[in-house]
Amino acid sequence: MLARMSERTEGNPNAKNGQGFLSAVRAEFVLLISLGTAAILIAMGNRPLEETTHPMLLVLIFFWLFAVILLSAISVVRHADCLAIKFGEPYGTLILTLSAISVEVMMISTAMLHGANNPTLGRDAMFAVVMIALGGLVGLSLLLGGLRYREQHYNLQGVNAYLNVIMALAVLGLVLPSFTTSTSGPTFSTEQEIFLVVVSVSLYGIFLLIQTMRHSQYFMESKDVAVATKFGHHQLEVRSTGVHAVLLLLYLLAVVLLAEKFAIPLDNSIEQFGMPQAFGGAIIAALVLAPEGLGAIHATLNNQLQRSVNILLGSVLATIGLTVPAVLTIGLITKRPVTLGVQGGNLPLLLLTLAVTVVTFTSGKTNVLQGCIHLLLLAVFLLLIFSP
Repeated sequence: MLARMSERTEGNPNAKNGQGFLSAVRAEFVLLISLGTAAILIAMGNRPLEETTHPMLLVLIFFWLFAVILLSAISVVRHADCLAIKFGEPYGTLILTLSAISVEVMMISTAMLHGANNPTLGRDAMFAVVMIALGGLVGLSLLLGGLRYREQHYNLQGVNAYLNVIMALAVLGLVLPSFTTSTSGPTFSTEQEIFLVVVSVSLYGIFLLIQTMRHSQYFMESKDVAVATKFGHHQLEVRSTGVHAVLLLLYLLAVVLLAEKFAIPLDNSIEQFGMPQAFGGAIIAALVLAPEGLGAIHATLNNQLQRSVNILLGSVLATIGLTVPAVLTIGLITKRPVTLGVQGGNLPLLLLTLAVTVVTFTSGKTNVLQGCIHLLLLAVFLLLIFSP
């Protein structure tokens, strides 16, 4: 009887189409939830989100939006990874990085535009991305990889290219504003902001040309180039390029709509419970980096450290190279103050993290000790949020 049913299904194209449609709906159920949530919140307005007299309701809304945005961001990365299969490396990792960084830029931008009392939000989010990626995620990847394989190898030329640009833009964007004298405080003058926007976008564009055209071999697996193009794709259901591109854009739209609403309970929660402002930036960074972090750790556990490095260092570079110009542009257009310079204990911590990262990636191979050092830096970052 089962055989007859199977034969009927195989011979019935309508049944196949129906099963394919149901499978697609199940795979993209998160899109229905995210767009549905956005539609409900848009219809209801901001009144429920700004309700601070009921702390439990505020907490429930906060965690619901956090979960939906996280799932939507993971779906963005999933479709970007499917497109990566179509285009191959290093374009695959580039699509993944740019998709994730688009989510970050949208979230920070909408959070900045929500209120005038958080000029440091953009800086806090960017600094948190740098610390979580270079400290926590790099450390966890190296630790897990070292425990499983003792030593792991990567392409030294590609890592050097990443670190050169990261160090230059990080110091110009997050350190230099604390030492300039044209304005008071850790800020840039209008002329300095325009210069940094142009320089950041230009240098990032030059890096992309190096990564995708002139020296793409720098960003391939050092031992077996063919491995990089096959990483982790066997579990993905790959459809046409157009389908994945459209779904990726729809998920990005959902993230934009939800991020605008998420900024309200995020600000209210921080004020309601007396949390430090830097904690809001850390939450945004954790949301943005979660999908990429999972991908990087998965790559490391498959002994493909180069792809892990491409994802994590690429995230940091895109954060500084694209988010800094976005934040400054919003500030220039809306006349909002933008604080960029890292201050207090975070300043030497940033410089130490950059220096440790350079030392870590100088020999072409990594081990457990280096992972532990990076995780220590993340612990210091978390400590300084609550005890500066």
